[in-house]
Amino acid sequence: MSPSRSVLVEAQRLEGWLGRFGERNGPFEVQPDPETTGGSLRIVAANGCSAVLAPPLRAAPAPAIPIPGPGGLTAALLSGIDLTVPVGLLLLRRGGYSVGVAREGVVLSSKTGTRYVQGRTAAGGWSQQRFARRRANQADALVEETAVRAAALYAADAPSCLQLGGDRALAAAALGEPVLAPFASLPQVPFLTVPDPRFAVLKEAARSALSVRITVTDPPAAV
Repeated sequence: MSPSRSVLVEAQRLEGWLGRFGERNGPFEVQPDPETTGGSLRIVAANGCSAVLAPPLRAAPAPAIPIPGPGGLTAALLSGIDLTVPVGLLLLRRGGYSVGVAREGVVLSSKTGTRYVQGRTAAGGWSQQRFARRRANQADALVEETAVRAAALYAADAPSCLQLGGDRALAAAALGEPVLAPFASLPQVPFLTVPDPRFAVLKEAARSALSVRITVTDPPAAV
């Protein structure tokens, strides 16, 4: 099986990316991706290299192909998606969080904080149970604080979609807090794996939140 890799490409850079893909791999055909939904497209180049392009939010199926040129492909892929909407950011890992609201890649408001969550212990018996309870309480406090901070920002500048990132379980728990109930049903862009969520990480998440997700598969190896 040929190796694959994924990249995030900002919408305004997509035409350039497609042009370079064609220069490296030759002319390519465009087709709806049969393995995904939500408007994804697959391109297959003359040398066998392929790429699946997924819009940042679920959209109606793309128009019938062929689509002439990178500009037409970009327009089809992003049809019906407003890239200027505010995005609610919620990045959370054990020990810290960063939340905010961004528009067109720029953070409008944010809050970043830390809160200690104890790691696992190798101790057994009552000690292990005590440490587990303490760890759970610390994680609960972190989740609650993150949700409260996010809700305050979202109430001031309501987002149209959400970008969650960091630890999936903790982020989901934060979004499930009652204070975030008004925003829990908003559309979500794909989950983002991030390091410790400092403000610099939040700024990068804001920039990439409405990017196109591209999974490139190299050409089959020559026999």
